[in-house]
Amino acid sequence: MKIGFDAKRYFHNTTGLGNYSRDLIRILLANHPEHEYVLYTPKVSAKYKESAPSQSYRQPKNFLDKMFPNLWRAKGIVKDLRDDGIDIYHGLSGELPLGIRKISIKTVVTIHDLIFIRYPELYKYLDRTIYTRKFAYACNQSDRVVAISKQTKQDIVTYFKVPEEKIDVIYQGCHIEFKIKKSEQDQISLLKRLGLPRTFLLNVGTIEPRKNILSVIKAIQNLDIPLVIVGRQTAYLQEITDFIRKHRMENRIFFISGLSMRDLSILYSAAIAFVYPSIFEGFGIPIIEALYSETPVITNAAGVFPEAGGPYSYYVDIDDLEQLKYGIVSVISSTSMQQEMKIKGLDYAQRFNDNILADQWNDFYQKF
Repeated sequence: MKIGFDAKRYFHNTTGLGNYSRDLIRILLANHPEHEYVLYTPKVSAKYKESAPSQSYRQPKNFLDKMFPNLWRAKGIVKDLRDDGIDIYHGLSGELPLGIRKISIKTVVTIHDLIFIRYPELYKYLDRTIYTRKFAYACNQSDRVVAISKQTKQDIVTYFKVPEEKIDVIYQGCHIEFKIKKSEQDQISLLKRLGLPRTFLLNVGTIEPRKNILSVIKAIQNLDIPLVIVGRQTAYLQEITDFIRKHRMENRIFFISGLSMRDLSILYSAAIAFVYPSIFEGFGIPIIEALYSETPVITNAAGVFPEAGGPYSYYVDIDDLEQLKYGIVSVISSTSMQQEMKIKGLDYAQRFNDNILADQWNDFYQKF
């Protein structure tokens, strides 16, 4: 088969949708090279060019499409898909081009989450309107819809009235670095370079209200345990730093950014526990990263999180600070609990291995 992909995020998003796109193409190329994979993008970034050989990506061809690349991606691309003989076109980030149903190409769209509908207060009105129209159009026009979790599938059914039988759930994996065992020397060297303590809690994710890291800071206010926070900063950081200063916690809370995947994976492996109090996610890749790193996970008991964390993570009501505090204390004070969570968590994570997910995708594409 010849499968085309909307690859804008592949080349230009460094996290989230970009990682999803790159990981999917990587595992397909490695496990099912019998198909041809073509990446469509308005522009190719040097950072990810090597992972997509020149013969496998397409850009706008004619003058007008080059002048208006966003319009090409939204509509003009359809002619190129037809001319290239694409059998299946996969919108990797909730979008499909207008008019694609007029040509004989099968279509798939991946929906990651509908958080902008569940929590509209977290998004600008214009953004919510655009996302809703794009996603609803793609779900209704596509031949199949892929949800990245059962939670997202249910949301698609609830909010867009898409029939359940049209939606497949295929989970995400994570970067290969998290699956490589790290030595104690790797950990010590990194912690020394970053100026971090040997024992700490870890949180990874954009520092924004939905990720809810302030709840952890409040929960550990009277505990003797440092917290390392890795992620892009937003205006929410001000609320966090105000609380930290007010309660004199500056020497226990560390903010880190700009890590390579290798350094991030080492940091995961060095943490005594990974705390992820996010209010809502489409799936929760950081949880998978922690499981592969053999780091105990403490996270939200509601929503999608048990899908990602499995039966051996520690679940709490994130709105109950005492329960969150109790969960943290329970895990960090029990080496036997930590060991069981590490072993059984890693075993659970094997369902997200590359070859397993690649075979699921291959079976899915073969349905058409």
